[in-house]
Amino acid sequence: MLEGKRVAVVVPAHDEEALIAETIGGIPGFVDRIYVVDDASTDGTAARMHQLSERDRRVEVIAHERNRGVGAAIVSGYKRAIEESVDVTAIMAADNQMDPGDLERLVSAVALDEVDYAKANRLFTGQAWQLIPRTRYLGNAVLSLLTKIASGYWQVADSQSGYTAVSLETLRLLDLDRIYPRYGFPNDMLVHLNVWNARVRDFPSRPIYGVGERSGIRLWKVVPAISWLLVKGFFWRLREKYVIRDFHPLVFFYFFGFLMTLLGLGLGIAEIVLRALGNQIPTATIVLVALLLISGSQFTLFAMWFDMESNRDLGGRGRRRM
Repeated sequence: MLEGKRVAVVVPAHDEEALIAETIGGIPGFVDRIYVVDDASTDGTAARMHQLSERDRRVEVIAHERNRGVGAAIVSGYKRAIEESVDVTAIMAADNQMDPGDLERLVSAVALDEVDYAKANRLFTGQAWQLIPRTRYLGNAVLSLLTKIASGYWQVADSQSGYTAVSLETLRLLDLDRIYPRYGFPNDMLVHLNVWNARVRDFPSRPIYGVGERSGIRLWKVVPAISWLLVKGFFWRLREKYVIRDFHPLVFFYFFGFLMTLLGLGLGIAEIVLRALGNQIPTATIVLVALLLISGSQFTLFAMWFDMESNRDLGGRGRRRM
């Protein structure tokens, strides 16, 4: 227990035979329950996990018959935590890339009701650029920017960090089966949290790489897939939060911003094609394109500003607005 609250850690694992024992062994003693979720591993991960459960009574093994993705593995652990009414549930990957020394800080923030969802941020420290592989760092930066826009948590960065802690109350609010089941889970989780006005805050965390982990992430596949996921999540959040649950005029600003920008781009491309074919373009048409693009960008920027203001108090310490 920590701060009088029961604590669980979910460890999603897929083919982590080499590192799973070290990961579990590093989990602090204040953790009451450890849910290790075997996502249909093909190596010796399952056998290693069962050995660990025999030595450590806190460990419970949850097995998936088929590979469903890291997000689905996390959801299985979350559901078990809800069944056992665990007050705070954290996530630690099985590849030993998450410093167990940071766990107390994340869990304490939730246990003390400062936030509903605490998230590690590896980009706070100056070590990130030196330790994180360059392609992953740049891919993370792009997805973090898109996640800010899609989720409404403009103060949150390092969107791909899965080192988190969440309250039982918040887990019970979420439709866990709706959240994306694979690598985009942390991004989609933030979108869903924002709909419920959950308080989310980043906490500095030391990045760990080069300990023998084997990344299954292929950026050329993951970045486009998560980007499309965030586009869909953005419009879903606008509908759920600002239309269905509570109305906000920023939806009109986004609508007119996107409409004018698309019309301006479409008309501009048509003008370029006509000009290339030797046709004369009236000055009034050129001015119209410029006005559409300028107005579209202004409407969109105002909508973003409204969104930032609406979510400004979701950085923690205050009570969640339902």
